[in-house]
Amino acid sequence: MERLDAVLAEHPFFRGLKDEYLDLIAGCAANVHIEAGQTLFAEGDPADRFWAVRHGSVSVEIHAPDRGSLVVQTLGPGEILGWSWLFPPHIWKFDARAREAVRATVFDGACLRDKCDADPALGYELMKRLARVVTHQLEMTRLQLLDLYGAKPRA
Repeated sequence: MERLDAVLAEHPFFRGLKDEYLDLIAGCAANVHIEAGQTLFAEGDPADRFWAVRHGSVSVEIHAPDRGSLVVQTLGPGEILGWSWLFPPHIWKFDARAREAVRATVFDGACLRDKCDADPALGYELMKRLARVVTHQLEMTRLQLLDLYGAKPRA
């Protein structure tokens, strides 16, 4: 069986992280299998974890009155799901559902926040990596909105 720190080292989000940090982070993690259709979290629930997706895909959804659930993003292998665990009030703003069977590493947010508080260099490194994830996901949302609403020709 492969060690969790070795699994983490292969994920793009954690690639290049110091071995000592991988060991610390692995202490807050577990490998999970999520069945297709299973809800990972729902809007309004406490945000106490995040996932490093290794196989499969997850849809991030919002509920629109009279329209039901709308997929705003699909995440797959090599991507990170969830950042609300890091920012107070630690509440999910979206729903997340496995589109197909998913293998991922799930992280306990409180455990990781405590380790980051105890080791500010680790916290800074993870914050930089999460900032790249957030920036990328916001850019993808912007492109999706442009695609959805389209730029109207100027008169």
